[in-house]
Amino acid sequence: MSARVLALANQKGGVGKTTTAINLATALAAVGERVLIIDMDPQGNASTGLGVSRQDREISAYDLLVGDKSVAEAAVKTDVPQVAIIPSTLDLLGFEASVLGAADRAFRLDNALNGTPALLIEGGPPTYVLIDCPPSLNLLTINALTAADAVLVPMQCEFFALEGLSQLLSTIEQIRSSLNARLHIQGVVMTMYDSRNNLSEQVVQDVRQEMGDLVYETVIPRNVRLSEAPSFGKPALLYDLKCAGSQAYLRLATEVIRRERQLAA
Repeated sequence: MSARVLALANQKGGVGKTTTAINLATALAAVGERVLIIDMDPQGNASTGLGVSRQDREISAYDLLVGDKSVAEAAVKTDVPQVAIIPSTLDLLGFEASVLGAADRAFRLDNALNGTPALLIEGGPPTYVLIDCPPSLNLLTINALTAADAVLVPMQCEFFALEGLSQLLSTIEQIRSSLNARLHIQGVVMTMYDSRNNLSEQVVQDVRQEMGDLVYETVIPRNVRLSEAPSFGKPALLYDLKCAGSQAYLRLATEVIRRERQLAA
């Protein structure tokens, strides 16, 4: 697949991975990209947040990973123009057991993305694939990192933001050395920033000091509209384009594209 594949990963839960996946995909589509989201979290929040009901998930990421279906067969159109999703179901909880002992168990997603037939979104192949990883470093996350070109790390602006980051960085390095030599960190995005809270600013400064230029300039604010949008089955950019959260994701999309172009130059 010629698309750039970005895994959104952090083993901590509640840091905004799914919110970022949904809204970054929508923002990328708004500037002309064609985006496929792969919901690899058994909770299926990305699928719900894009309005894909449980009844419409007859084919899921599980079927893709076990080899029963292709990317083209598993992808579902969404109400967002130029955005498709491979939805998640609780079947993913059984993925690890179903491939136990298989030599290619870490390459299932990579093989699927490079399989045939090719997926077309709005008449063309996807230009970006965003993988919403579960909040753990399990075989599903390893599959995502093995298939990805780069990792986008959402980090919440809280006291323990850096806790566990070293474990994630170590996992990324292990994947790079043993399974996927092209893997690198696309960037770290700070989420749930509260400008009224001095702690938020201190956390951002600490992460920038630790991670340097890997941290995006864009900071995602804590925003009521971002929280409300999933209950309506919509990204925030469709629910309220003018809210601070939507505008922040549009800026983040610009940064992501700029970094990708710099890498390709």
